[in-house]
Amino acid sequence: MKKTLIFFLLWSWCLPAVLMAQAKSALPLQTGEDVAVATTTSGKVRGYIHNGVYTYKGIPYAQAKRFQAPQKPASWEGVRSSMTYGPVSPLMNPTTQVNDEVEFVFHHDWGYTNEDCLRLNVWTKGLNDGKKRPVMFWIHGGGYTAGSSQELPSYDGEAISQKGDVVLVSINHRLNILGFLDLSDFGDQYAGSANASFYDLLAALQWVKENISSFGGDPDNVTIFGQSGGGGKVSTLMSSPLAKGLFHKAIVQSGVWSDFQDQATSKRIGAAVLAELGLNASTVDSIQNIPYEKLVAAGNKALQKVREQLAAEGKPVGPGLRFGWGPTLDGKLLPYHMSDPRALENCSDIPLIIGSTKNEFMASLRNPALKNANETEVKEFLKKQWGDKTEAYISAVKKAYPKDTRPNDLMDIDAFFRPGMVAQANAKSAKGSAPVFLYLFTWQSPVMDGAYKALHCMEIPFVMNNIARCEEMTGGGKEAYALADKMSQAWIQFARTGNPSHPGLPTWPKYNEAVGATMMFDNVSVIRNHPDKEVLEMTMAVPARF
Repeated sequence: MKKTLIFFLLWSWCLPAVLMAQAKSALPLQTGEDVAVATTTSGKVRGYIHNGVYTYKGIPYAQAKRFQAPQKPASWEGVRSSMTYGPVSPLMNPTTQVNDEVEFVFHHDWGYTNEDCLRLNVWTKGLNDGKKRPVMFWIHGGGYTAGSSQELPSYDGEAISQKGDVVLVSINHRLNILGFLDLSDFGDQYAGSANASFYDLLAALQWVKENISSFGGDPDNVTIFGQSGGGGKVSTLMSSPLAKGLFHKAIVQSGVWSDFQDQATSKRIGAAVLAELGLNASTVDSIQNIPYEKLVAAGNKALQKVREQLAAEGKPVGPGLRFGWGPTLDGKLLPYHMSDPRALENCSDIPLIIGSTKNEFMASLRNPALKNANETEVKEFLKKQWGDKTEAYISAVKKAYPKDTRPNDLMDIDAFFRPGMVAQANAKSAKGSAPVFLYLFTWQSPVMDGAYKALHCMEIPFVMNNIARCEEMTGGGKEAYALADKMSQAWIQFARTGNPSHPGLPTWPKYNEAVGATMMFDNVSVIRNHPDKEVLEMTMAVPARF
């Protein structure tokens, strides 16, 4: 009895401490001076732990003067706090107003701008623990002129890191005129200015190679992936010999497969910008001190003048100039266009997942009057593009998607990204030894009475396993969670092994043009061969309009 009493007293004294320890270990958020401290080549960084995931934001991976190559970041003493996102690249057209409903769906986080924006973020489940986790390197969208690593809630890396025990890295880098103004004729210090944005990406990948093992990642197993402009950046890096060895797998989501700007044109634009600013070869370095807004205004005027000059000369306006700023065929970082056999050979050993969404930039959202259009109104709209081929196009769409019921479904099929994704898959699978896996995301969001369908960016919450963060876009229902579980696992498996197949999905065959095997992501995901062959044959023959 005496021993029992002593034991009871001891236990009663210890119990509060035990409960406090358990409560502390169960806290979703852990912070402190000595919490989540990691070592980089520039110095130590401190993040935080949330739901068991070590999180770091705003780590400098490089520094750069305007239009010059990125350099190693300055080292620091002590421990650098890295708990919030760093600055984002200045934008040509800052957001001053939004469409209320669309903003509700996308739920942007614009961040704060600063030209010193070369920052990255890391999510991982362990530090210096001997594990070699796959590294997934996310490149944001926004074309080549906008966006950031925090712009959409779907970009957050915690959920996919936690689920797949992968290291997720996302980055900011220079955009628009800051990333692509070609001043290479005006001094060696500007030699790479036409593609400064991509030299930033290379610097970030080099940082990963040198530092990611400290964050539990494997520098010899890096997958680059991105959506929209980010997908285009992935394809561009695949074309660059300077990126060779910095990544080992790639995923292109709704990217653009197109030629680069020719350097004769980019140099002409550079000279026109200097002329607008009243600068010349002897005063070019003064451009370092020009206010960004003035720089952008000069750039816009120069772009328009060069477009007009090329038109007057009867010369084609390339895709870079047509859309604004973008990468240049400079002979070094980019010696070949994406479709050149030599560029395809450069990435022949890189496994690739590639695909797009069914609806992307759908017409019914761009034309509010057609949101509830009847079949007659839809046909009239389609006739503007297809003329006497309208009925043939409608027949092809109905054959590809027999379960569609709304009249506006006929005009909301993507004709911009999908043809390029298939063309790239055809070229890559024919020339390379590494496998290609093609997908089409057809899942329809229930948000706002189903108006947003499989919109551009809709697949990202599923890939990143971020349905909880993106209920405004996905609705947050059980079907969304179920598909996200399957899609994110496919991306994780691919990053780990180079093959996205797993028990939750049908076996995903390697793609080739003859068979056309395509994973159709939906509530019931299936493999279909050439699922929209007739639609593609028509859209590939006609310039896309969006």
